[in-house]
Amino acid sequence: MITIISASNRPENLSQHIAGFLARETEARGIEYRMLDLQKLPPELMSPGSYASKPAEFQPFQKAVLKARGIIMVLPEYNGSFPGIAKYFVDMLQFPESLSGVPSAFVGLAAGRWGGLRAVEQMEMVFQYRKAHLYGNRVFLPAVPKLLDDSGTLTDQETRDRLLQFLDGFLGFARALAG
Repeated sequence: MITIISASNRPENLSQHIAGFLARETEARGIEYRMLDLQKLPPELMSPGSYASKPAEFQPFQKAVLKARGIIMVLPEYNGSFPGIAKYFVDMLQFPESLSGVPSAFVGLAAGRWGGLRAVEQMEMVFQYRKAHLYGNRVFLPAVPKLLDDSGTLTDQETRDRLLQFLDGFLGFARALAG
């Protein structure tokens, strides 16, 4: 199973549209996937007591990561880094087993010209610390609002092609690591 994470909890964020595109394309390839939208994290998770005892409502998120044979994180850049909720999500995952040995890949996006480069590079360090296997090909989507129509559909063909090449490469990477 491939777990695709829309790594923002901002209402109407653009990450969810790119993650949705990747999910549909994963399904079209006959591969089981699970979509995690960080907007849907349980509010109880924000309690300081969650570090010691996770709320039951977090279990579907945890299970999706533990069952993953690959993780794709769609990561927006906020203020020169990744959203705090993305780091908090990783912090709440069981340690060390949640990401250890899991093939992982990143799509960065931003309204600016660098397409989430800083966010991805910083989150890759977190995933490396957690011993994930990083896929070396990343996709950066600059000026992402211009790539989507009013309904959130990805309309730019060059971007679609880049994402499909990335997805196919990552799926092959994940299969190769699975043996």
